[in-house]
Amino acid sequence: MHIMNEEEPLEGTSPNMAEDEVTAEEGAPDSEGPKEAEPGLTEEEEAWRDKYLRLYAEFDNFRKRTMRERADLVRSAGRDLMEAMLPVLDDFERAAAAEQDPEQVREGYQLIGQKMRGILEARGLQRMEAKGNAFDTDLHEAITQIPAPTEDLKGKVVEVVEPGYKLHDGVLRFAKVVVGN
Repeated sequence: MHIMNEEEPLEGTSPNMAEDEVTAEEGAPDSEGPKEAEPGLTEEEEAWRDKYLRLYAEFDNFRKRTMRERADLVRSAGRDLMEAMLPVLDDFERAAAAEQDPEQVREGYQLIGQKMRGILEARGLQRMEAKGNAFDTDLHEAITQIPAPTEDLKGKVVEVVEPGYKLHDGVLRFAKVVVGN
């Protein structure tokens, strides 16, 4: 039977474990330090007990590491989008600072809007076309119903109040529409 010394790392762990990680010698969370071999245990039982403690410690380390990684992912989830939107923000600030005629300001805002749409579309955002399509509760939110201007617009979207968007084929925002009846 092999007895570990303090410098020898557990199998599957690094020698420099984080402080909050459990070591095999500590055992279960309610234990108070390393336990001595219980009297009356055979060598095989002691080996199984040792394997259990090591497995428990390894699982606890895995659980804590996974929780830390998940928290890091949540904190940095929108980082790439924020970095991509910084040039758009800079363009808005430059446009606001520049003194131009109204036509140039309007054209500048259109260019900034196109740049922003391009960035969002490159990351999977799609605008849903709803006008003239059949009303679908999976894509549209009916604001109101009006008498259909023509017979073929009954049960279809007559007007879009607020456009809907999809992100990677899933609805991000439902289109707010007026339906003909």
